[in-house]
Amino acid sequence: MALDVVATSSADPPASRPRIFGRDVEPTLLPWRWAAERLEAAELYWIATTRPDGTPHTRPVWGVWRDSRFSFTTESRAARNLEQNPEITVHLESGAEVVIVEGLAEVARDVEALRATVEAYNAKYRDDVDPDAPSGWHVVRPRVVFGWIAEPTLRDGGACFYGSVTKWTFTVSSPR
Repeated sequence: MALDVVATSSADPPASRPRIFGRDVEPTLLPWRWAAERLEAAELYWIATTRPDGTPHTRPVWGVWRDSRFSFTTESRAARNLEQNPEITVHLESGAEVVIVEGLAEVARDVEALRATVEAYNAKYRDDVDPDAPSGWHVVRPRVVFGWIAEPTLRDGGACFYGSVTKWTFTVSSPR
């Protein structure tokens, strides 16, 4: 798969070459827009939180990516985990076009932003969540986002992502 590398705007998070499997890689960096488009278009997101005893908890959720933030609603074990530890990972379903968000989650409190998020959520999922009485909404502020395209290799029939692996770094402060 050919990569179209596009110059990023000054508002995009900086891209870098991550260290993977104990070695530096020399990829063609993907543009931020590539990751943002996949985050916006995804229908199902996997979140990983940590239980109070330190064990992982992973589950699928519906959500909305807008304004460089991921918003989702839950009042389950994940919400209780986030009360104790706001660290979260969000991963898209695809193993061929991978986007992984690592960051901090907090309860959504900005009324206007939440209203716009709920309206986008309702349009995306054809749902009817009341934008005037939403509950259980969380906002994830990314610290880093990783992305890559897995390209088939002829050698072993597997896939290689070294040619496109990209790390975008955000500035984020603790929500607490």
